Amino acid sequence: MALEQAGRRCARFDSPDKAIRTAPANSVVLVLADKYPTERVRLSPGLLELSNRKNHRLYLEFPEDLPGLAFQAPRVAEWERGVITTNGFGERLPALRVLGFHSCHYLPVTATNLWIAGARVAGYDTAVFGLPTNAFPVLFEVPGRRGLVATTKLSGFLSGRYAPVQDWQQVWETILGRLAPAGAPFKLAVTPTVKPAFGPADQLPPDAEQKAFEAAAGWIKNWGLLVTPSRRAGIAKALAVNGETEPIPSVKEPAGDGSLGILEGYASGIAPDGTQLQRLPLRQDCNIESATVLALNGSGRSRQIASNLLDFVYFTSGMCQGARADPKHGAFGMVAWGDISPAWLCANYGDDACRGILGTVLAGVSLKTERWDEMVAKALLANFRTTGKLGFRGDRIDLPALEQYGWKHFRDAETVNYAPHFEGGLWACYLWAYAQTGFSPFLHKTTNALAMTMKAYPFGWRWGDNIERARILPALAWLVRVEDTAEHRQWLRTVTDDLLKHQQPSGAIREWVAGTGGGHYRIPQSNEAYGTGETPLIQKNGDPVSDQLYTTGFVLFGLHEAVAALKGDDQLQAAEDKLAAYLVRIQIRSDTYPWLNGWWFRAFDDQRWECWASSADIGWGAWSLEAGWAQAWTAVTFALRQQKTTYWALTANSRVAGALKKWRPIMLGEEK
Repeated sequence: MALEQAGRRCARFDSPDKAIRTAPANSVVLVLADKYPTERVRLSPGLLELSNRKNHRLYLEFPEDLPGLAFQAPRVAEWERGVITTNGFGERLPALRVLGFHSCHYLPVTATNLWIAGARVAGYDTAVFGLPTNAFPVLFEVPGRRGLVATTKLSGFLSGRYAPVQDWQQVWETILGRLAPAGAPFKLAVTPTVKPAFGPADQLPPDAEQKAFEAAAGWIKNWGLLVTPSRRAGIAKALAVNGETEPIPSVKEPAGDGSLGILEGYASGIAPDGTQLQRLPLRQDCNIESATVLALNGSGRSRQIASNLLDFVYFTSGMCQGARADPKHGAFGMVAWGDISPAWLCANYGDDACRGILGTVLAGVSLKTERWDEMVAKALLANFRTTGKLGFRGDRIDLPALEQYGWKHFRDAETVNYAPHFEGGLWACYLWAYAQTGFSPFLHKTTNALAMTMKAYPFGWRWGDNIERARILPALAWLVRVEDTAEHRQWLRTVTDDLLKHQQPSGAIREWVAGTGGGHYRIPQSNEAYGTGETPLIQKNGDPVSDQLYTTGFVLFGLHEAVAALKGDDQLQAAEDKLAAYLVRIQIRSDTYPWLNGWWFRAFDDQRWECWASSADIGWGAWSLEAGWAQAWTAVTFALRQQKTTYWALTANSRVAGALKKWRPIMLGEEK
């Protein structure tokens, strides 16, 4: 297709035999694996000899056999990527350049004269630690024959969504130029099946941001993540059989209404047909954040789904049941990480809990209801009473720890945790609650923790990256709201200034990490480490990628609140507008895969202008889509911008204060 679109005439045949027998002498024959990965290409006996006698220049992929080569049974690459092994592809694709060939089914074989190998390699777009010894051939020349053999399907680079697209285009232009030197240079016409909504230089229409918000709301409610009764019944079984993912259902069901929740999103891996596995967890944060987006959308169906999703989390799922509903239990009021799985029902992460609290407050105000106010108040107090003396809570506190120690153990602890990714959202919750109630411990614990954290900034922070800067922004902005001092303004400006050092002309905020990261979130330091943990999208600072799952949406939200808190800061306003325009531009569009329309991939390379990164993260790679997190807060902030308001202003008249007043003496006891 790419050849035909480029104006090259090509004859097509139903079988390799017919193609080789029909093709004239001295011509190029491409034998493609149309039934990959279920069937390998079979050539009848003597056909290769005939092709050789006719002086064909042959490209053969995913073959059943080949004289002189012993192909083993197909294997599936998990973390392996393509690696250029020659300088024959030109200056743009030097040796050790990395290529993505999703779900690669390949044939192990011993071969020489390699053009492309497959291997587990660390690196952004270069195999920085070299090619390991266990690399396997992907594309090679066959000695004594005029042609190339691929051990997998390379011709499906568009339908399989191989990346980067321009690099694969260069690969194929080089292959064709080598096979048909008289017809070179080849220039293919390549139209990706998935692309950004706008190019980097396109003029955005006046309503682009509003349309982007509507597309995001449409992605949540229209494209198969809302759980239906039949899907709900199969999730527990699927978890036992497949882990946390399964394919998109082949039978189109009526869209769910939110009453049974929403799935987590899409995993990063891409199948040969271009589809992605759906992630099955029914997370409290994703359910609530999806509800928040829909609550801000004006349509009746959106608002009903939003209400149903919140009812699911708080009233009908298991996330607020059992020990969490027992006033005598240390977990009372907490919302579990997720539903169904015992491991999910046991867990409580502070970073997820805070987004659930903030999202529910905003959704309730937008829907003009107090229906979930008591649940929000209890959740906020449950997290606050397990926050230590110094204002830090730690990454997570699960049911077994609460049952062993009780909640006062955590309240009385002198926990220190310089990790705004986990702590920053709860600090924002407590400052918001202080503004609502005037209850001084909300303020005092938070200001102490923020003061300690900013004193340790930046090298004392666990990760010291833009993710952590993004997550502390709302707390710093709202601290200025409640205590507008020169010091608090300086803290806010210090973080925003450092973030904006990484803003590009495109508007992107690129990822930046101090050193190699920290804790469980580290840049791979060997080929073997690639794909073994949670990781940034970069291999080194300067790699041209933004992170829409963990960073940019939170930066947008934080900048939006900071601009309002600082009043009249034109620099911050311009940075916010620039980032918003960037996120409008890179929103996904696809006619081929409409279930991608309206959301954001985790990674986006603002030089290549497509999704690309070091996709080493074991759970949330470059092509993942999460029905929550920063991707949802991008849409939320679009809505706030369109309404010309802020979170702080829109929720100022929330009735949660009444519920906090009711539950505070019950849950905090003697604390004054």
